[in-house]
Amino acid sequence: MTTATAVLDAHGLTKTFDGHVVLKGLDLQVGDGEFISVMGPSGSGKSTLLYNISGMDTMTAGEVRFEGRDLGALSQKELARLRLTTMGFIFQHVHLLKNLSLLDNVVLPAYLAGLAPRTELDSRAMALMARTGVDELADRDVSEASGGQLQRIGICRALINHPKILLGDEPTGALDSVAAAEIMDILGELNAEGTTIMLVTHDTRVAARTDRVLYMIDGRIVGDRNQGPYTGAGLDQRHAELTEWLMELAG
Repeated sequence: MTTATAVLDAHGLTKTFDGHVVLKGLDLQVGDGEFISVMGPSGSGKSTLLYNISGMDTMTAGEVRFEGRDLGALSQKELARLRLTTMGFIFQHVHLLKNLSLLDNVVLPAYLAGLAPRTELDSRAMALMARTGVDELADRDVSEASGGQLQRIGICRALINHPKILLGDEPTGALDSVAAAEIMDILGELNAEGTTIMLVTHDTRVAARTDRVLYMIDGRIVGDRNQGPYTGAGLDQRHAELTEWLMELAG
């Protein structure tokens, strides 16, 4: 689903932390509608890349443009508003507020954005929860849901403001293989409908289901594999081919 239109464009992206260069002049384009996974050994800069291209962390040097807007030129308030209204975030450990119901956790970003009346937000949240199979949990609290269910809640929350791009930091990392596959089914459907998705993962079977795989070592992208959309068949073959490619890159 790659198009010529770049949703996100990074040039010379550099991040230094305590004298250590975590990202080393990295260039990256994310096309509209792409489904990208980012892989690499621990400490290679995968999560740092995600945080810097979203403006959650401040780059040391370089330029990141999101839909043509230079993130480095925006104030912290403008960045926060941009993330809230155009980006969705899914993490390995879903950061939900324990004093709110699961429905209220889903609605919260939209309520903060002030884009629609509460009744409309509740309806959208319930529709998202129904789609992901967790609508029966709407009135429950965080302690009454499984890890897989909480991750589905996290996806609903990430989608509540109609984001242009979904960014995930190990969104299946805390799940068993069955729950991880179910989450990837949902993400695959969202991508097929046009949502751009970029996620960090250590799971080769997760990466095998994405259109494009980036491999990082020591703050650089050293491999960029376009493997085409996953159609629901041939996963074992895709996984085998991806594994071979990763082994070649890792030396």
